[in-house]
Amino acid sequence: MKRFDIITEADARTLDVGATVELAEGGHVTPLAKDTLAARRVTVIPAGAADPSLPADLAPASDIRRVAIGNDHTGIALKRALVQHLRGRGLSVTDVGTDKPEPVDYPDIAGQVATAVARGEADAGIVIDGAGIGSAIAANKVRGIRAAMCLNETIARYSREHNGANVMTLGSTLVDGTDAAIRIVDTWIGTPMREARYIRRLLKIRRMEERFGNQ
Repeated sequence: MKRFDIITEADARTLDVGATVELAEGGHVTPLAKDTLAARRVTVIPAGAADPSLPADLAPASDIRRVAIGNDHTGIALKRALVQHLRGRGLSVTDVGTDKPEPVDYPDIAGQVATAVARGEADAGIVIDGAGIGSAIAANKVRGIRAAMCLNETIARYSREHNGANVMTLGSTLVDGTDAAIRIVDTWIGTPMREARYIRRLLKIRRMEERFGNQ
């Protein structure tokens, strides 16, 4: 991983799209470089925040470009609004349904979304049911998935930054309207997980999955 005392625009232009670099303590990023880094989706972390002993695939994708989304019969309208919003942001969205008013069992939808994320077919997943609780429980049965029910922007941010959630669930009857749901989703997608101390805890979760999955 490259380390810088100062990052200029010229430096930023040489970095690979989606790269992660370290900034030394007391380091500086020039204003023009900030714009270029954002455009190239480069993540800048404090020196020492990265831990090379941790598996590279523990933290959730910080640059979300592909989203799998699904819903039961209670979340049709909200799902459609979110799909339109996400595609408007330039993201690739896989919609696993449903678009019909007939009752659908949330574990089936949550399972499809979670499986797409676990297989690397999507960078992140969103599942909508009446309360968001059942879908979170179901999605978390898929190995490698960390699903969190997000009622507001604060929970969305914490679920990513502290807990490395790669699937979020929403309750269509609990979220305060489409605009609120969009804000929650944007916060969740835009929050990376960077600190090594949080990522180390994900390794303990993975070891729990490995241990109890074999019993």
